[in-house]
Amino acid sequence: MEDDKIIAPMPGKVVKIPVQKGDHLQAGDIVIVLEAMKSNYKVNSECIVKDILVNEGDSVNGNQTLILLEIINND
Repeated sequence: MEDDKIIAPMPGKVVKIPVQKGDHLQAGDIVIVLEAMKSNYKVNSECIVKDILVNEGDSVNGNQTLILLEIINND
């Protein structure tokens, strides 16, 4: 995962997207579940879901961007 987006590390299928565009997330929140090894992807810092580029049930390619995030800097 990069700071401002979630990228599929390998081909797989989107099993679940437990967030919606505009959701405010905290570090450790799960944003997407891929069937490729049943991987759960969590955010590393506080952020907002900017856009979701896939749907549950979609097949995805390796290195495909799945979700865009807006990082919140609390400095």
